[in-house]
Amino acid sequence: MKPKKNSLSDLGGIMYSTNPEFEYHEDIDDTVTSPNNQQDLRVMLDKKNRGGKAVTLITGFKGKTDDLEILGKMLKTKCGVGGSVKDEEIMIQGDVRDKVMAILLKDGYKVKKAGG
Repeated sequence: MKPKKNSLSDLGGIMYSTNPEFEYHEDIDDTVTSPNNQQDLRVMLDKKNRGGKAVTLITGFKGKTDDLEILGKMLKTKCGVGGSVKDEEIMIQGDVRDKVMAILLKDGYKVKKAGG
């Protein structure tokens, strides 16, 4: 998933060129996913802007978005609930913080409970 572009500087600088021989080369994402024991994840409960519904939010993942989506799918499957991966965060429906923390600790991640 690509990050949201909020301003012109987020677009990379080149907007238009009158040079007919100009070729724009987009930077390729060479992010390497850190091993599980080097990931510092935060698990928190979030109710903001969700109509009062609780969502378990996992933040702090460093690596490729494909690996983040794989982790999110695994967590949703093991918890038996829905959710999504957006803006480098995993959202799991419901208050399943303890279950998510147990799964992540078993897989070797460093996990802390954040928030209230």
